[in-house]
Amino acid sequence: MRQWLKHDEVLRYEEFLELMGLGLRLGIGKVRLTGGEPFARKGFMEFIEAARTRFPELDLRLTSNATLIAPFAPRLAIAGVARINISLDTLNPATFARVTGADLYHEVRRGIDACLAAGIRVKLNAVAMRGVNDGELAGFLDLARSLPIDVRFIEYMPMGGSDWKPEQVWRATDILSEAKTLAELTPIERGSGGSASSDGGPAQMFGIKGGAGRFGLITPLSNHFCGSCNRLRITSGGVLRTCLFSDRVYRLRGALRHPKLGLPAVERILRLASQIKPLGFELLAARRAGEGVCGTAMSAIGG
Repeated sequence: MRQWLKHDEVLRYEEFLELMGLGLRLGIGKVRLTGGEPFARKGFMEFIEAARTRFPELDLRLTSNATLIAPFAPRLAIAGVARINISLDTLNPATFARVTGADLYHEVRRGIDACLAAGIRVKLNAVAMRGVNDGELAGFLDLARSLPIDVRFIEYMPMGGSDWKPEQVWRATDILSEAKTLAELTPIERGSGGSASSDGGPAQMFGIKGGAGRFGLITPLSNHFCGSCNRLRITSGGVLRTCLFSDRVYRLRGALRHPKLGLPAVERILRLASQIKPLGFELLAARRAGEGVCGTAMSAIGG
């Protein structure tokens, strides 16, 4: 059951800008704004432009479901957003409507085309799920052949408590074996623009012979990358999460708004939380067979 935040429980844009400035002072050089669909929030484009003006040195990126992004693509490019992750689990409009509850597949495709036309690099993320999109690998590979995008399959993570279904897990080894029968793939060495490259991405990437784009796999289940994970997530409600697989959170909003605490207290919380950041693979190993490892759905956290 969805829980809606009250207006005063959501961080204001100015508060997010304060947190971004603190992050820069602490050595955080990359910030990703994520959803769902972040453009569902009024004034989001203006917030991006304000962030770019205030922090021109910041590597600012975006994750979107692309349902609302098409009209904003040119302004995003002008604002210096050079990379966008777009979530798209299926290329079948009917399956899209069934999974998402909204008949917006063609809006997503328009969003992808608009971003490419604006010169923005697109990474397309698909959660690999048996019974949902395990029959669509050929279509995704064809998409990466025809468009200059990175198509990345992500192993279905055990999040959301009872919402997670272990029988739907489609392992990366199985995906790769099938992909090799459909395309001639060349592994891209880490650190050469592929996975865990200069931007620290988690995917193992492959070139596609004759393709304009690339294919990749993100393996949080079968081949974890906890040792190199340096990500912190702050939700719209001002909650800090240091690991996707952990429900342990740190509430920043109260400290940020407290007249005697403010950013110095938030900084202390960030430093402490980073020092005791859990290892997700240990949480995976400790969970009961068939159960999720995190009770919070991914849609409530962001990518």
